[in-house]
Amino acid sequence: MKKSSGNLSHKKRKLVIALIILTAAMSATCYENEDVTPRMTQNSSDGGVSGEDGIYLVGSGIYDITGPAAEVGMMGFAVMEQKTSGIHMRLRSRAFIIGDGNKRVVFVSTDTGMMFQAVKMKVAEKLQSDPELGKYYDESNVCLSAIHTHSGPGGYSHYFMYNVTILGFIEDNFNVIVEGIYESIKRAHNNLQPGKILINTGTLDNCGWQRSDFAYQNNPQNERDLYKSNTDTSFTLLKLVTLEGEEVGMINWFAVHPTNIGPENTLISGDNKGYASYLFERDKGTDYQAERTFVAAFAQANAGDISPNVPYGPAPDSIDFKTNTGLHEVTMRQYEKAVALYNGAAEYVKGSVDFRHEYKDMRTLFVEEKNCVTCAAAMGASFASGSPSDNPSPAPLFPPGVTRDSIDWTEDAKTAFLAEFFPAVLGIIWPDTLDEAYVECHEEKPILIPTGIMALNLKNIPMTPQIMPVQVLKVGSLIIAAQPTEVTTMAGRRLKFSVLDEMKGSGVKYAVVAGLANSYASYMATREEYAMQSYAGACTQFGPNELAAFQQEFRRLCAAMKKGEKVEKVITPPDLSGEQHNFLPGVVFDDKPVDVEYGDTVVEPAAEYNIGDTVEAVFWGGHLRNNPMIQKTFLEIVKVDEQGNDLAVVARDWNPETELRWKRDGIAYSKITIRWRTENASRGMYVIRHYGYEKSGWTGRISPYEGETKPFTLQ
Repeated sequence: MKKSSGNLSHKKRKLVIALIILTAAMSATCYENEDVTPRMTQNSSDGGVSGEDGIYLVGSGIYDITGPAAEVGMMGFAVMEQKTSGIHMRLRSRAFIIGDGNKRVVFVSTDTGMMFQAVKMKVAEKLQSDPELGKYYDESNVCLSAIHTHSGPGGYSHYFMYNVTILGFIEDNFNVIVEGIYESIKRAHNNLQPGKILINTGTLDNCGWQRSDFAYQNNPQNERDLYKSNTDTSFTLLKLVTLEGEEVGMINWFAVHPTNIGPENTLISGDNKGYASYLFERDKGTDYQAERTFVAAFAQANAGDISPNVPYGPAPDSIDFKTNTGLHEVTMRQYEKAVALYNGAAEYVKGSVDFRHEYKDMRTLFVEEKNCVTCAAAMGASFASGSPSDNPSPAPLFPPGVTRDSIDWTEDAKTAFLAEFFPAVLGIIWPDTLDEAYVECHEEKPILIPTGIMALNLKNIPMTPQIMPVQVLKVGSLIIAAQPTEVTTMAGRRLKFSVLDEMKGSGVKYAVVAGLANSYASYMATREEYAMQSYAGACTQFGPNELAAFQQEFRRLCAAMKKGEKVEKVITPPDLSGEQHNFLPGVVFDDKPVDVEYGDTVVEPAAEYNIGDTVEAVFWGGHLRNNPMIQKTFLEIVKVDEQGNDLAVVARDWNPETELRWKRDGIAYSKITIRWRTENASRGMYVIRHYGYEKSGWTGRISPYEGETKPFTLQ
């Protein structure tokens, strides 16, 4: 009996072992067949992170996006003669990632004139193709917003309207911008740590002035009475720190055009916002060549009708604080306000991180409040007048404020003739531009350029994008409305009210408009401003109800976010990367006199200078477009000892006290002028070094070179 019982126990044990093995095999099979699509869920670095407790993942990254520094048209003023010829300050992409352990958002502020749809699409593609970054980031939770400097190289759109004055698509500039944004996001991701976010708000007066007051005054009196100023003076700032107290970065949103440097300038520069970022980062010891360093973004808000130039007159070409009063004042006021709010920040952000994103075809978007649809894009007659205070047209076809009702043959035959002549000519080639429904859709706007219908190719690609992104990012108590236009003061205020009203009860207390975000479609004015057809009204492309349409869609996204509902992707913009053309010749070859080498000096500095003097040297060099020297420098100011040994590099081409100027001499000679303003320098002995690349006329090979001046003394 005992023996039999023993045999039974042995059989039971074997059965149990078999069942365990079978169960394990079935579990493995189920796991292998499970859906393993990457999701934005917690990874090992998310441990202990909780937005409700005010503990987030925070990370920042910065990368060079300077682009070709010679003979490429600049983006912003639409002046064909304004082509890059050197560097005042390098342009940067500044990225910030914030996560709550469940979701993450990415906000990137770029020192570019606009943020074009092609750039956003390519950046999203690169992120998704990255084995690590693709798990967390795509077009939905990444916001790219341009500061709107008018002193950077252009040609990085896929649409004719924005490339025409640049002579086409400039692939090397596009690639630098895309790669730089991607690298800044990658660095921010690699730098993620548990941390906290503080928020502070205030107002900043006398740092931007209304440039179209006649249009602003057409907004309802009771609405205008709610505000003390005819510009949006609100200043919102986020301060990011790790749990150990390490300062990670700062983002602020304030509305003012970076146009203190005018269309005569040809040196690459971030203008007032780029300059303010540099000053803040200098205070924090930012190392632009380091993978982990402090990052400060002075991001753009609703600056569509806000000029930095009104008290100072037309923007000069000067990049020097001493000779450009407007640049100095507007930069310093933003910088000093940011320092005060940053140092005084005491309120911690709490709450979830979330996002929603969609695309809308703005040619046919139904606006429920207005019981109508938006219009295929068009630029109005007053677009030709240029932007008052910043870049008025020297020979305008039409004055500001031209409406369909204001055109009168008896009072102004010239304007009346032109208003009928241009549409009639275009209508011969593109009959749809004369369609009555299209014309009536734009109501007060006399159509000058029918950008949504007019196509200059066989594939009927319109001159400007018609499918627009709408995106909201939530960081605890802050909501960011990413708007793909230049938004006027009151239009921005209405957008902020719409998202705050829709987010009631969600813990959201603050809202900002991130202007020029994810794409670009010129301006967006209120319905009342549109009726006046100011410059901004004439450039409101999708008709009189564009603002109401965007308000509707922002509310829709906020409602979905509040309910935890997804937003289905119905439409996406076309990929036009294969339809690009470039009519700007590249560098054929470099040449020099036979008795010199690349890097030799043409003009040496003097032997001695006093502090405050400007030091200048001229080198024989190569074309600056041969290599943009990304994350490097074309110049160094080096302090040396009596024996000529290096003591320290005191300035490079991103320091605003330096100037790098390129000039063609003859057919293929290049002369490189380097200037150093020494107001903030110390006594001692220095040399100037120039680094560059030259292109052989025989082999086409691009090779590096360098040169150095004789030592000089600063006393």
